Amino acid sequence: MTTESRRRIWPFLLAAAAALGAYAYVVIDVEPDPMKARPKGGVAELEALAERDDTNILFIVVDTLRAERMSAYGYSRETTPFLSKLASTGIRLGRNIAQSSWTKSSMASMWSARTPLHVGVTRFNHTISDQVDMPAEVLKEAGFKTIGLYRNGWVNPSFGFAQGFEKYYKPLGGYQDPQIQRMRPNAQLAGTDESLMADATEFLRIHGKTSRWFLYLHLMDVHEYTYDQESALFGNSVSDIYDNSVLREDWVISTLYDYLGRQGLLEKTIVVLISDHGEAFGERGFEGHAREVFPETTETPFIISLPFELSPGVVVKARSSNLDVWPTLLDLIGLSSPDAGLDGRSRREAILAAVEGAESTGDDEVSVAFLDENWGTPGGDRLAAVSVIDGSFRYVSGSALNGRPYEVLLSNEDGQKANRLAANPEAAELLRTKAREILDQTSAFESKEIKLDQMQLDQLRALGYQLP
Repeated sequence: MTTESRRRIWPFLLAAAAALGAYAYVVIDVEPDPMKARPKGGVAELEALAERDDTNILFIVVDTLRAERMSAYGYSRETTPFLSKLASTGIRLGRNIAQSSWTKSSMASMWSARTPLHVGVTRFNHTISDQVDMPAEVLKEAGFKTIGLYRNGWVNPSFGFAQGFEKYYKPLGGYQDPQIQRMRPNAQLAGTDESLMADATEFLRIHGKTSRWFLYLHLMDVHEYTYDQESALFGNSVSDIYDNSVLREDWVISTLYDYLGRQGLLEKTIVVLISDHGEAFGERGFEGHAREVFPETTETPFIISLPFELSPGVVVKARSSNLDVWPTLLDLIGLSSPDAGLDGRSRREAILAAVEGAESTGDDEVSVAFLDENWGTPGGDRLAAVSVIDGSFRYVSGSALNGRPYEVLLSNEDGQKANRLAANPEAAELLRTKAREILDQTSAFESKEIKLDQMQLDQLRALGYQLP
């Protein structure tokens, strides 16, 4: 072939290659990875977050998400491929503890950074005091546009959860794919978390690039055991369907993250994922949640994705709790926690140490969880379930299984499986004493209660809870 011939055919080859590439992109559904759009960072960029004035916060609560059932936390089934990837370029708190196994008490504790007894929200008619400086109030004062979207009635405005939010509401159900299935026959929530994501996307479309924002999303599809044909990969037992729903929720969250990437917002956004409690599947005779405070219902995820990529991502082995979530986040962006009367503390230094490669065991402080087993009963005496973790042991006591008191001492040495009470009497007595101290705690605020009307009670019953 002559040189002139080559020159004539070369543009056609380029055009053919471009067409082939475009065809492969469409047919094979190749999409750019939004995670790779972020710049790389390390300790310097992490420390510089406190000086930035353009950082947004996307705060996602996946209701009923048990850390042990996430591949991001080592589960053998690939239930969270997206969240695993998110953690691999960010920060994963390796052993995080929720402060209750019931949504309202746990969320009040998380938002206030106080134990359930300290914040005074332990019964179905308790509300958060307006004296509590909520994170949304702190962020609003700092110039953030604040919006909260929720699908769980236990965090509705009547209970004080809307403090500091410019808009706080429950999205309408909207269209629901007819193939969607739910395990719980009494689940009556309209729509799915896709309807909530649609509202979140609309907020970001309007305000994402014009304001500094804090967007809180409280998702419910895992609580409802919601799954579809594509996520039905793990079987059809109750436990399997829970895993199916976790996989589907992972995809739902990824769609919003992809939108942030397409809008160029990831390099300005901290994405946080936590849960209010986990779920039990008969490991110790309990099913579900809101009945006890064993590891199955109180060990939850805490993942932070930064406006830059950590390569590799880090795992903070130091034990943390949901009490620490907001002290940590506010500290990272250079804002102070509201006051010194908090039970939680910032984990910023532990995160910085992990990014620098330092090791920590995390057994250096006490972690607690509490549930009034009579939370849904008007009047009556408190029926306390309490968990205390100190060192390598966890002490748990309660009475919900058969109405008779029980106490258990669990050890990390066997994965918290066997009761070590008789073999470790000194450790048991030490934690028993600390449990009594926790149960002696009183609210730091004036007690607030509301009378729920019939519609509110029916909406909460629709979640599967027994109420008067």
